[in-house]
Amino acid sequence: MERRKSSSKPQTGPNLGRRKRVKKTNISKTALGEEPEKRQRKKSAPMRGDANPRALKVNVKTSKFRELGSTLWLRRQLNDPYVRKAKALGYRSRAAFKLLELDEKFSLLKPGARVVDLGCAPGGWCQVVAKAVGSKGKVVGIDYLAMPVVAGTDVLEMDFLDEAAPARLTQMLGAEADLVLSDMAEPTTGHKSTDHLRIVALAEVALDFAEDVLAPGGAFVCKVFAGGAEGELLARLRQKFTTVKHAKPKASRSGSAEKYVVAVGFRKKP
Repeated sequence: MERRKSSSKPQTGPNLGRRKRVKKTNISKTALGEEPEKRQRKKSAPMRGDANPRALKVNVKTSKFRELGSTLWLRRQLNDPYVRKAKALGYRSRAAFKLLELDEKFSLLKPGARVVDLGCAPGGWCQVVAKAVGSKGKVVGIDYLAMPVVAGTDVLEMDFLDEAAPARLTQMLGAEADLVLSDMAEPTTGHKSTDHLRIVALAEVALDFAEDVLAPGGAFVCKVFAGGAEGELLARLRQKFTTVKHAKPKASRSGSAEKYVVAVGFRKKP
């Protein structure tokens, strides 16, 4: 009986005996040894001050040449999503996102505005303001700490508590201001009541200056700490401004007692 011939040809030549290569999956790139499934997730539009909190955590080892407090501070900085985002976007500090959030909520920054930034170092707020007001605006800052120049701003390296400082700032500004910002803070002592009184005292000095330079309808933003000693400050603000509110931006650390008082609609004395 005749056998059926196989239609396949026998392998001959140098490839004889070689197995067909199978593309291997690099399981080192996956958590479970399998190819990750590609999925698209709908993302909601983030606020300007939002940061991605799901980045990998960075662990900082202790060192005999570094104090424990410095190690904890460094660990917090490296794992802070706002610090990483500020670095990625070219801002000098994470504080830039605080002002961005406040502006988004209260519409503080306008093209062509004249703005004073009290306690401006290292310059994060100056960067945000200069970009918002544009070339037709005016940005003046003051701090006793030296800082690199921010394009579009004039910075006075001087202690704001110096008696000559307010007059120097007013001269640099050249006209009434539309907005006075104060992110000033005294070095903390660790005693909450004392620190709160010191920050309120700074806020009152900043408000004195704002009352002298603000144009009618202007705004004032100032850092304060949570506590009950700012009653007189709030009473003054309510007399001088049409609207006064407190705000704690997401960019403020959750464990921090800092918040901001935002006053808009300045009532200029005739």
